[in-house]
Amino acid sequence: MEELNHAIEDARSRYASANPLSQAADEKAARYLPGGNTRTVLHYEPFPLTMVRGDGAELTDLDGHRYIDMVGEYSAALFGHSDEIIKAAIHKALDSGVAMGAPTAYERELAGLLCERFPSLEQVRFCNSGTEANIMALTTARVVTGRNKLLAFNDAYHGGVIKFLGGSCKLNVPFEFVLADYNDIEGTAELIRSEGEELAAVIIEPILGAGGNIQGNRKFLQMLRRMTKEIGALLIFDEVKTARLGPAGTQGMLDIDPDLTTLGKFIGGGLPTGAFGGSSEVMAHYNPRLDSSFAHAGTFNNNVCSMAAGCAALSKIYTPQRAAEFFEWSEAFRLSLNDMFASKAVPMYANGMGSMIAIHFSSEPTKRPCDITTGCRSLRPLLHMELLLDGVLLCSRGDLFLSLPMNDSHLSKVRLALENFADRYKPLIEHALQA
Repeated sequence: MEELNHAIEDARSRYASANPLSQAADEKAARYLPGGNTRTVLHYEPFPLTMVRGDGAELTDLDGHRYIDMVGEYSAALFGHSDEIIKAAIHKALDSGVAMGAPTAYERELAGLLCERFPSLEQVRFCNSGTEANIMALTTARVVTGRNKLLAFNDAYHGGVIKFLGGSCKLNVPFEFVLADYNDIEGTAELIRSEGEELAAVIIEPILGAGGNIQGNRKFLQMLRRMTKEIGALLIFDEVKTARLGPAGTQGMLDIDPDLTTLGKFIGGGLPTGAFGGSSEVMAHYNPRLDSSFAHAGTFNNNVCSMAAGCAALSKIYTPQRAAEFFEWSEAFRLSLNDMFASKAVPMYANGMGSMIAIHFSSEPTKRPCDITTGCRSLRPLLHMELLLDGVLLCSRGDLFLSLPMNDSHLSKVRLALENFADRYKPLIEHALQA
């Protein structure tokens, strides 16, 4: 691994030399922000870039370098950085009043757009983030079923206080979670049977996002639907990221209707929002006209800017037809990367689906988080640094998120950057994976 460590340090040295202003800004920020920023996922060594401008599918940093934005705000920036339709909707909302303290037309329109789009949604409630949506879905399941235990999956991420990357996090909400292995049909089924009537819900991303953009096996997800019904637990689909895939999210592709669905990221047109919803029967618990209804407050649940941006985004830009076209285009790009890696016989693979991609160091698709080797993880910093130096902004863990303003030229440049990396480091990659 000495050769790999030397390559990483060399790349970081070149990166630091090219970005003195970002380095100075990071050091200055550490006076008031622990570690210099306010989102752990955005930190990486030797320091993160400071961005000053976004335009379409590209970003410019403090030192004047321009990047193709494949971070895509971890899937939230589906519409890029300067969509005129969304900007006009926000300006109109601002001109009409910001904090009204009352229902507005925007939230009602957006609720209709979501319920007509996603099969499992008959009614929804809005909140402020995907994290909050998942907390509300889990607490709803606990109260509705009268049970306390919740089943989640190793290496899953459902928000800043519901994460299981490498096991349960100390900052997690103090719920009683039991953990299973993603895509493990027999093991998960046995765990559900053993918990039985104590289990309130199973929460799952149909594509395991932070754990490596791993596709959920159809039979695995169908088993979850069948067994949760059998024991009276609720099935929660966390589609905060995956709702962007196709006209009706992953549940539409799989023809599986969960009891509750959580949304966030792109549904606010790039502004903060979240939503949770399901059948009218479950959501009736939030009807204030009924006795013993659940109180669900939140000052900015229906903030007009996010609601207006979301309405414009879903009704005028990311229509079901556009979503279908974008999925096909994105998936073709992902498959083209795998064809390129295979032609070079380099152990790299573009995992994921459509516009959600993660680069793994393997010759085969990764089907479980436990399949990700130590060698694969050790190579990620080198990939990250080299692509940044080549003008491609990607997540430090190797994720790529496509956005609507991208064109074939953007994707060609990204493909070329990955091809150059594969050509340059193939022997080192092979050696690191054998170590």
